[in-house]
Amino acid sequence: MNPLPVSLPFTDRSEAGRRLAERVRTLELRNDPIVLALPRGGVPVAAELARRLRVPMDVLMVRKIGLPGHAELGVGAIAEDGQVAFDDVALARLHVPRDALMATVDQERAELDRRLRTYRGSREAPRLADRDVIVVDDGVATGGTARSALRMVRRAHPARLVLAVPVGSQSAMEALRSEVDDLVVLTAPENFHAVGEWYRDFAQLTDSDVTALLTELREMEIGAEAERAVRIRAGDVYLDGDLATPADVRGAVVVALGHGRHEPRHRSVAARMRRSGLATLLIDLLTSEEWNRVNGGGEEVTAMTLGERLEDVVGWLRRATELGDARVGLFGSGAGAPAALVAAAGRPDDIAAVAAHGGRIDLAEERLPGVRAPTLVLVQGGDSFLRELTEWALSRMGAPHELGVVPGVEQLLGESGGWQEVDVAVAEWFDRHL
Repeated sequence: MNPLPVSLPFTDRSEAGRRLAERVRTLELRNDPIVLALPRGGVPVAAELARRLRVPMDVLMVRKIGLPGHAELGVGAIAEDGQVAFDDVALARLHVPRDALMATVDQERAELDRRLRTYRGSREAPRLADRDVIVVDDGVATGGTARSALRMVRRAHPARLVLAVPVGSQSAMEALRSEVDDLVVLTAPENFHAVGEWYRDFAQLTDSDVTALLTELREMEIGAEAERAVRIRAGDVYLDGDLATPADVRGAVVVALGHGRHEPRHRSVAARMRRSGLATLLIDLLTSEEWNRVNGGGEEVTAMTLGERLEDVVGWLRRATELGDARVGLFGSGAGAPAALVAAAGRPDDIAAVAAHGGRIDLAEERLPGVRAPTLVLVQGGDSFLRELTEWALSRMGAPHELGVVPGVEQLLGESGGWQEVDVAVAEWFDRHL
């Protein structure tokens, strides 16, 4: 927590959100980030973050459990996943047993359910596992509600958990520090009494205000990025993929995988490229039957076959989508790495750049001299054998190429840190060449 001197009070929640976005941006969140707002006051703050960071936003429902007869005095909270947390220290000090709060808990659970239906409708709760999650409120006084919200998110196993608030009490900020990976607060005044005193306009929001903001942001997301499942004929098989297109497209990248296009690490790489204005097509080059057969020890599909399938995918992208005139890059991972080079050699007029990692590009040996597009290959720092094979393969190419080293490329299934380096390197490569 590093609160800085800021001009107070904030004009309103929107201004506070804009200033908060400047601080959150420095965290360089890379794992398919999402902003979660604590309604109602946190919604306009979070909306500014979502707009400026160009990430999706949803609500995170938590209801304070107030002391009967003194509703403003929080002695617990209930989260939308049903978990109830009590402030047992406060209850002991007040000589109030938990049983005395059961009626209040039932009331707050009913109100929480009502607001969920109002704000989210029939939409499912967003996926939080393996994502960077930014929880936002307009301020924190005691921290009870925020703590319940953060613990609910933590139970979903995010890649990184951030609490971002414009203002909070020093005691609450210190208490919440251990609940998050990053704590961003613009100011924590010594003379803090209530959140509202740090805003000139702290008007109470209605359900209509909240739903209007959420609807606006969802419409912006739909307009900014349309995603659809696709099935593409490649040779004698049909391949499954996901095509996502930002509003302002300056190029397209085909993310070629043997299998696993729905895995968070692959979707994170694609999401980062889309934030740079690149459409992405994640494609599994193996059918489900082939993947199961290979996984069971059966015969592998050759790199040449996968590369030829990828050529068909690029042809489909050119003729069957609105991306026919876009500059196209290929990003191959695992079995898709040599396939990307085979396809780049097979369609030299269509491919403007190639990136590969986590696979043996030497398996594309006979096609390497035909690659004309600038190529980036990332290898594991500690694997000297793979590096030697990669250097030999690159020496067979006449195209401009670079060799990058990242930690643990071959063991990245559970290591988000290494994948963040891959994200950055690949996104910068296509930024440069597309």
